[in-house]
Amino acid sequence: MLLACVQTDVKIADISANLKRVQSWLETASTKKVELAVFPECMLTGYAYDDRESAFEIAIPIASPVFTELTLMAERLNIFFTLGFLEKDGSRLFNSSALIGPNGIEGVYRKVHLPNLGVDRFVDRGDIPYRTFDACPQTDAGPARVGMAICYDCSFPEPMRVLGLAGADIVALGTNWPVSASRTADVVPPARSMENHYFFVAANRVGTENGFQFCGRSSICGPDGSILARTETDEEIMLTAEVDLTHPRNKRIERTSGAHSIDRFKDRRPEFYGPIAD
Repeated sequence: MLLACVQTDVKIADISANLKRVQSWLETASTKKVELAVFPECMLTGYAYDDRESAFEIAIPIASPVFTELTLMAERLNIFFTLGFLEKDGSRLFNSSALIGPNGIEGVYRKVHLPNLGVDRFVDRGDIPYRTFDACPQTDAGPARVGMAICYDCSFPEPMRVLGLAGADIVALGTNWPVSASRTADVVPPARSMENHYFFVAANRVGTENGFQFCGRSSICGPDGSILARTETDEEIMLTAEVDLTHPRNKRIERTSGAHSIDRFKDRRPEFYGPIAD
């Protein structure tokens, strides 16, 4: 299947403009025969809010007509994609990501790990456990199992391992890494993909917003930590990589036939890991 990582600018508090940008990128992805595209964190709403009230005002519920419009586009283009947005649920506010396909919203994730930065200073902590969702059923290997995470989540190996244990073939990470987080953009995606032997798509935004400049440096990494596609710029770009879903499903790595093999899942010893959860 063909993955796409969309590195793009976002306009704060302007859902209409951001929706048009998403739709334009999806048209481009469709011409390339992309089956799963990953967009940045807070793609629809922007991120660098100064208070909860202004963020809540622009936030949208899952039942918003915006998602109906995106679903119709996914159906027409026969494509799946993840994108970030600020979600309102009653009086609660979340930094969320949705997986959307031809049949509608396949899954939602709410950011669990919240840094002291941007809108994350004001949102509620996510309450949805890490899990995978089926997407792209037309692949030869059957549906792709997609796990979602948002930005700071990837700095913690535990949730990334939980997604691996849940059977993720692909982790879709939308981010808003500022320039000061460039090192994270360089180091973490290949490390997490290698540790868990799955594909890792890190879609960062670019541009500036309320004093923050975002670094780009998006990437697609393979199950061995190799860089399948990457940009070191902060320009708008769509990265693509053709991937084989059988690779992340075989966790056994044979480095020297009969003499050196590893399996980072079979070789785990969770009986010694108790303090991690304390």
